Amino acid sequence: MDRSVDFWFDPSCPYTWITSRWIVEAATVRPLEIRWHVMSLSVLNEDREVDPEGDTEGYLWGPVRVCVAVEQRHGQDGLARFFTTYGKRVHVGGGWAEFGDVLADAGLPADLAAAAGTSEFDEAVRASHAAGIALVGDHTGTPIIAADDADGNRVAFFGPVISRIPRGEEAGRLFDGAVLVAGVAGFHELKGRPHAEPQFGG
Repeated sequence: MDRSVDFWFDPSCPYTWITSRWIVEAATVRPLEIRWHVMSLSVLNEDREVDPEGDTEGYLWGPVRVCVAVEQRHGQDGLARFFTTYGKRVHVGGGWAEFGDVLADAGLPADLAAAAGTSEFDEAVRASHAAGIALVGDHTGTPIIAADDADGNRVAFFGPVISRIPRGEEAGRLFDGAVLVAGVAGFHELKGRPHAEPQFGG
């Protein structure tokens, strides 16, 4: 039986993109069913005196609004396709992309790009964000993962923050280890070496 994995992401974060490709890779060597959910760095940081992302123009609202619009009209499959295409164009490709072009490349209606410039989907963005943050707390960030452990118990954690995409069995072992550590009563935090630059090729 597949183990359920819920993955909350802000599509603009390059490290989140790498973690998302890891969980997709882990699903090739572990029986995982991934469900995608939006969280928002804009929502996370809106009451802070200084925005850690430096997003003074509010650009980061656009991608999450489009994600929610896609999910509402085209479901999980549409959201997965949009996120994958957006990540390849923006993170792997190395530059911001027009939402209409990304949507078209993902086989989705380009008119959904209009969602980026409206507040129509903000309530849904906030609700999805709140559902993820409620699992771990607002001292964390993107991504948040909730998964069933080997005994069927639900565990949740922030990260893992990784700078390259593990492949094959390495990806599976990282999944096993992350879920195992997060499931230990009293566990709060585990950190490694300082961040390295993202390696999008693997």
